[in-house]
Amino acid sequence: MRYRGRFAPSPTGSLHFGSLVAAVASYADALHHQGNWLVRMEDVDEGRTVKGSADDILHTLEALGFEWDEPVIFQSQQKARYADVLAWLAEQGLTYACSCSRREIAAHATSGIEGPVYPGTCRHARIEDPTGKAIRLRTDAEEICFEDRIQGRHCQILSRDVGDFVVRRADGYTAYQLAVVVDDADQHINRVVRGADLLVSTPRQIYEQKRLGLPHPTYAHVPLARDEQGRKLSKQDRAHPVSAAAPLPGLLSAWHFLRQAPPPSDLDNPREFWKWAANNWSIANII
Repeated sequence: MRYRGRFAPSPTGSLHFGSLVAAVASYADALHHQGNWLVRMEDVDEGRTVKGSADDILHTLEALGFEWDEPVIFQSQQKARYADVLAWLAEQGLTYACSCSRREIAAHATSGIEGPVYPGTCRHARIEDPTGKAIRLRTDAEEICFEDRIQGRHCQILSRDVGDFVVRRADGYTAYQLAVVVDDADQHINRVVRGADLLVSTPRQIYEQKRLGLPHPTYAHVPLARDEQGRKLSKQDRAHPVSAAAPLPGLLSAWHFLRQAPPPSDLDNPREFWKWAANNWSIANII
């Protein structure tokens, strides 16, 4: 099966160094395996989207020599598709409406891997009108395990570690956890290389794939770039934006962060860099 990878930034600001690290890793891995590489804009949460940032990110990627093989997909344009999937899940009895506030959940929840474990308050509430309510996916005690190409074996029992989780938010937006699963399946993505901040949510995505009868991609979660205080670099704090005017230094910095072999000193431009990187990329160096 031909390799199909992707880079999926959120258009909430300019491309920063942390996102560049993930982009370099995913693109280099695709080039090394002579596969396809796609770009998808994860703007499912339209309230956080910054006008013009998608174009800015794409312009920066182009300046850095990235080339994607298919048109860019925007999650905000996939609402009907997500609605169809949500309707199917509801028909199977796999979801339910939830009216709980965060305060109510915290008051009765145990601590999980990403905060309070939803205690199942609305699981049997029979809320007839889901308008203005979150929609949760029922979980069970099955252990979900996967072998990450960088982080190794990772397992969770969702009912214990997360609880029934949100697949459609109370404000009507599809939750990221569902959107990313649908998008990866629709785009036939079979290799996912992304930041390690998404490692703990991967079992939820695998669980959804199982419930929807979708294939499971292989995953590789690269280490996060952090600031001097140990915080993950993010667009929200305007962390280390990448310059389209000086593309090669940014690429080399990301390449070095990923512990790859030093490239020749005479590389003059991104095109030369990527030609060399395709043959010299080794994901084993990150481990």
